[in-house]
Amino acid sequence: MTQTKIALSIEEAAEYTGIGRNTLRNLVKWKKLPVLQVGRKVLIKTDILEHFMEVNEGRDLRDKNTVRAITRRTTT
Repeated sequence: MTQTKIALSIEEAAEYTGIGRNTLRNLVKWKKLPVLQVGRKVLIKTDILEHFMEVNEGRDLRDKNTVRAITRRTTT
């Protein structure tokens, strides 16, 4: 039985999307892509990653000023 992960590491997200690891790290550093930090490990939820890609379709992800940030929906 194959299970789908709900969150990916930077390396896994790079392989999943085709976006380079350094570009993904920059997006996290620029606070354009919300992540879950577990110690030194950074996890990106797959649904957030897919939404981010839809919102930024056609944009240069290497240009901090053109990338649209997304936020995680939270309930309290």
